[in-house]
Amino acid sequence: MESGELLPLPGPAVGSKHDGRGGWRAARFILAVVFLERVAFVGVQGNLIMYLTGPLSMSTAAAAANVNAWIGTVQVLPLVGAIVADSRLGRYRAVLVAGALYLLSLGILTVTSTLRSQILAFFSIALYLLALAQGFHMPCVEALGADQFAPSDGDPSARASHSSYFNWFHFAVSWGYAISTTALSYVEENVGWTVGFGACWAVMVIYLAVFLLGTRTYRAERPVHGGSLAETVWAWAARIFGRKDATDRERLLNRESEEGKGLVVKLLPIWLTSIVFTAIFSQVFTLFTKQGSTLDRRLGSAGLVVPPAALQCLVSITFITMLPVYDRVLVPLARRLTGHHAGVTTLQRVGAGMAMSGVTMVAAALVEARRLRVARDAGLVDRPDVAVPMSLWWLVPQYVLLGLAGALATIGLEEFFYSQVPDALHSVGVALSMSAMGAGNYVSGMLVSAIDWATRSSGESWFCDNLNRAHVDYFYWLLAGLAAVEVAVFLYLAKRYVYRNKGEV
Repeated sequence: MESGELLPLPGPAVGSKHDGRGGWRAARFILAVVFLERVAFVGVQGNLIMYLTGPLSMSTAAAAANVNAWIGTVQVLPLVGAIVADSRLGRYRAVLVAGALYLLSLGILTVTSTLRSQILAFFSIALYLLALAQGFHMPCVEALGADQFAPSDGDPSARASHSSYFNWFHFAVSWGYAISTTALSYVEENVGWTVGFGACWAVMVIYLAVFLLGTRTYRAERPVHGGSLAETVWAWAARIFGRKDATDRERLLNRESEEGKGLVVKLLPIWLTSIVFTAIFSQVFTLFTKQGSTLDRRLGSAGLVVPPAALQCLVSITFITMLPVYDRVLVPLARRLTGHHAGVTTLQRVGAGMAMSGVTMVAAALVEARRLRVARDAGLVDRPDVAVPMSLWWLVPQYVLLGLAGALATIGLEEFFYSQVPDALHSVGVALSMSAMGAGNYVSGMLVSAIDWATRSSGESWFCDNLNRAHVDYFYWLLAGLAAVEVAVFLYLAKRYVYRNKGEV
């Protein structure tokens, strides 16, 4: 039996419009689980650079590089989780494994944060266990949710609901981000890191309970069993790269041989041309946050100080505001003009997001140049411990613009890779889009490290620990230029791309 085929299993099972399984009833449990997971995960990710430069006493450049490397790993490990899920565990069981790993990793983080002498080794182990948990969770839960709208239902609205699901998936994700980056970041900085990490652990307990509660409503697939894991990975490689000397087991995985043949060759150009966008998006968790930490963060006359990571919630708020408008207003309007079930093709949506990310970097560079001028005029160039007399709200435009870019490109990439792979590879398809995000973080980290080395050896580093002497604005201009080149190449490739489903054209 081929991987990915929907079959009755103990607990989750194949569903149709007649048996009450699948559809929005099941998807609502998935959306609730996604929301809870984001609250817990972003509780660590969103404020990580502040934890590294604070309790762990890392330099800004080292912390930014470490965060980028970790986030890159977070986005690449879904390939591992997806292959294991699609070939052996199944998506439902993979989410359960993710829950167990989340509880273990967050438990270790909570315990290590109580130690007077921070043990970096234990902290790193916990952090990368958290990345592994994300590797199982994100591609499998998103693909499992999309599977609830199988085209075999015979429902003419299934395709529109399927496309709409990806928008609402990120709507739930964004609420998790918004709550975590405001409430949990405040708790971590003002109450204590141990309390913050402990709250993340408690949220994951609820995550598992909600996911199990919806078990009887899910459709689930039976994975390919038999043979060793090494054989399974070899078989997947044969399917993806289109080897002609495939064994019987590889042919079993390759039922849709024509669709799976040369999959990487077909999708690789799109994947590569999304890396600059993903590198730009990674700045939210690193340099945007450090930039905010230097500004006047007082809120009103009450003396409340806004945590620098809290502005990350603006990306989420933009998603929360934009996605219902996009799904309920813009898509129906565009559908009337184009006749396309989603209003525009996935690649058109991605291209618009890439262009918006370039505009974001221009705005960020201009704001950073102004921050440096204000610091110089106020005589604070050599006083990094004093807040620059410039409001934190100057950073709002770059967060909102990047939120708009993400609402277009990030969701577009996920739907694109999910829809352009054979049914048995849906988790792998989602993981491919996430791996592009991971590659962008690696590229950003390598750029930061290389530029830091080059500029430090010839004078003042662009990423000097004293940001008042740094030139992060130059880095933003560099990313804006790379984004312009990326959009041009992407448009060339998108016009020549042949969709797997002719209805996508």
